[in-house]
Amino acid sequence: MEVINEKVVRTDNTLLAITHLTQLLGYAIGFGSLIVPLILWLSSKDRVEGMNEHGKSIINFQLSLILYIIISIPAILLLGLGILTLIATAVIGFILPIVNAVKAANGESPSYFMTIRFI
Repeated sequence: MEVINEKVVRTDNTLLAITHLTQLLGYAIGFGSLIVPLILWLSSKDRVEGMNEHGKSIINFQLSLILYIIISIPAILLLGLGILTLIATAVIGFILPIVNAVKAANGESPSYFMTIRFI
């Protein structure tokens, strides 16, 4: 008897869209906007087609947002422009996951602008 370990890659645009929308947990419950997409990406990046690309984009976007927030907090004290940066970061962090969830549901690639490529 021969057992062949064959990885089945499936197309699941709904899971990709849900992965993008889990970034909004930070607005709903205060945390989870990085951890939940990270867990979804790591658990299904080999089983869902396109998950690796979408997951990397999400994690890079969340890490970039965290970095922008960290930089803007001292900028409030120094220049006063940090408040504008915080507001812009909050708006971009809310709108772009929704836009990219719709793109993922339609089978398109994600596009997060102003994202630093960490991974």
